[in-house]
Amino acid sequence: MRRKKLLMGNWKMNHTIAEAAAFCEDVKRDNLLKLARSKNVLLGVAPSYLSLQSVKKHSHGLIVASQDAHYADHGAFTSSVSIPMLKEININWSIIGHSEKRTYDGETSFTCNRKIKSLLAEGFHVVYCVGETAKEYDEGITKDIIKEQILTGLMNVSKDDISHIVIAYEPVWSIGTGKNASEEIAEDICAYIRYLISELFGKVASQKILILYGGSVKPENIHNYMACKDVDGALVGGASLKSQSFKALLENI
Repeated sequence: MRRKKLLMGNWKMNHTIAEAAAFCEDVKRDNLLKLARSKNVLLGVAPSYLSLQSVKKHSHGLIVASQDAHYADHGAFTSSVSIPMLKEININWSIIGHSEKRTYDGETSFTCNRKIKSLLAEGFHVVYCVGETAKEYDEGITKDIIKEQILTGLMNVSKDDISHIVIAYEPVWSIGTGKNASEEIAEDICAYIRYLISELFGKVASQKILILYGGSVKPENIHNYMACKDVDGALVGGASLKSQSFKALLENI
């Protein structure tokens, strides 16, 4: 089965509304969506909450994802954004469980599970992030950590709903550090994730699900990652911020 590739840019706390709109105009000018279609690649970005509506308006066909979402549809959750708020501006993709949320905000796989189930109930596509810290990698327990994150994060998700989930393997020790995992490590863990999905949801689901690699992905190394059998795309931080490097990433897939 030939799966599509997905290139998703996670902008984190970068780009003002004006800068985000200018990025979208560059995407339109450079015909990146046409190039993406010719390569069988889905193309998307995850802006800040403030820029979501503007990017959606000027996206010209880009997938536009939120960087998070709350599991409750309303309530006393200061600074959080609900799924109905996202739906109101026509957002139907969300990243959940990014390592920075786990590290800085104490997010757990159980909390991710609550968010994922709420998003799926509202028809969203979810990019669920998993990955080990440097300490866990050094201790040789990477697969134990990944297994817990998959089992807990996808607990009580149905076989029908798994088709709306993308898994992103992002080793914490490589995010923003310039120390990217080797292609061998990326392939090994992405293949292991596919095995876990097969065990939980069946072989058909495991062959259809997209599994991304993220962590210091750049135009110079993306091709080698994409050549791996079980790596279906990339979740990219810094290299997705400028339209020219985003274009170079796409060109090198």
